[in-house]
Amino acid sequence: MSDFLGAHDAALLRLQALHPKKIDLSLDRVSRLLAALGRPEQRLPPLIHVAGTNGKGSTVAFLRAIAEAAGLRTHVYTSPHLVRFAERIRIAGELISDAELAAVLDEVERVNAGEPITFFEITAAAAFHAFAAHPADLAIIEVGLGGRFDATNVIPRPAVAVIAPVDYDHREFLGDDLGGIAGEKAGILKQGGRAVVARQADAARDVILAEAERLSADLSWMGVDFDIWRAGDGVAFQGPDQLLDLPSPALPGEHQIENAGLAIAAALALGDGRIDAAAIAGGLTTVRWPARLQRLTAGPLARWANAAACDLWLDGGHNPHAARALVAHLQNLQARDGRPATVIMGLLANKDATGILQAFAGRDVRLIFTDFAAAAAASSQDLASVAAGLGLQADTAPDVTSAVRLATAGGVSSHILICGSLYLAGEALGLAQETWPT
Repeated sequence: MSDFLGAHDAALLRLQALHPKKIDLSLDRVSRLLAALGRPEQRLPPLIHVAGTNGKGSTVAFLRAIAEAAGLRTHVYTSPHLVRFAERIRIAGELISDAELAAVLDEVERVNAGEPITFFEITAAAAFHAFAAHPADLAIIEVGLGGRFDATNVIPRPAVAVIAPVDYDHREFLGDDLGGIAGEKAGILKQGGRAVVARQADAARDVILAEAERLSADLSWMGVDFDIWRAGDGVAFQGPDQLLDLPSPALPGEHQIENAGLAIAAALALGDGRIDAAAIAGGLTTVRWPARLQRLTAGPLARWANAAACDLWLDGGHNPHAARALVAHLQNLQARDGRPATVIMGLLANKDATGILQAFAGRDVRLIFTDFAAAAAASSQDLASVAAGLGLQADTAPDVTSAVRLATAGGVSSHILICGSLYLAGEALGLAQETWPT
């Protein structure tokens, strides 16, 4: 992801050097630092903690939109960022300012005193430290990776824990067993706590249920205790004691309906009277979440696509589950107008390229693989070889701009989707300040 960081750039670069491993799942280092900072994670407003493989970021976005529509001052911590690091820390509704970010990073660096700590751990601690300095009604915290040993899991028992759909991803850290991955996600459950859980594969569901029973946690399951479905031009949400007729979510894609339902259930579980049907409806229609089937209408790439009478979409999904959702979205677009589709894809080398590309097998989609500026990116040529092994033909491009030009070179009006990595999405959005996430 691109960084336009200003005054705090040097601090972030120094923090990246404090621990040689980019990811080293443990709670010891961040707990030590938070203790030295005076335990800011214990001085936060009621908190919703969100884990899962797919949809957790979108669920956070829905939760934030609902809470803000209800008038709640809301802190939000998400990761990773797309263009600017400040995107990760939203204080009472606003992105943290450059000046405050620089000050809080300097403070946590000083207090850490050069001790080994990963970049994610020290920046998560910085977010908690910043949140504790500002009054708010709610905090929404997204897990970075896994759950049990993720740096965000130092928080005391949240008001509500949320587990979005669990699938295979980050196998080098979480393994190849779906039950084992679910066990890591279920690590955010706390003794006697409350949680809402998305629909899960049986292997994941069994593990989450067993962990909840061990902890006497109160679980609410989508499809059992609550549900959501398409209803005419909108959606219907059924809770334990209410049925809500609601507008369609503003985030495109049928999969976002279930993410919205998970967020609604979590928001209602807070028991805050300000979160009523009007606030929920307002949140569904105002929600924004960049690089999640985002329609690009500004910036150089959009202008190039528009000149060729093409619509341009951007998504950071990077595993087979996400790929299947993207294929469904493209099929819906094509069913409306019959226009062809082109997928511009870039992946990190550690992703399941075969599993992702299998979602596109047999589909009427042109593939273009692109290189992008991430040290761990798979080369476009290597991805084309994987595609060939699956019987898929693909072109290659050296960068995303060249890929969009290639996609529009034939003069045929089409649907164009850039996908495969949040790093690639950040590169696309970072090309012009008008497309930076706010």
